[in-house]
Amino acid sequence: MRRVIGFASFFVAVGMVITLFIPNGFIFFIIVVGLLLLGYNMFCC
Repeated sequence: MRRVIGFASFFVAVGMVITLFIPNGFIFFIIVVGLLLLGYNMFCC
């Protein structure tokens, strides 16, 4: 369980760093939705 929490927290931090370089909120929203769908599919399938 610690590995999963560490993995998730690492990529949350990566996402926060990426948001520093994306000034447009709409593009950020599209990226977030895409990554959520990707993560859901990889976790459940």
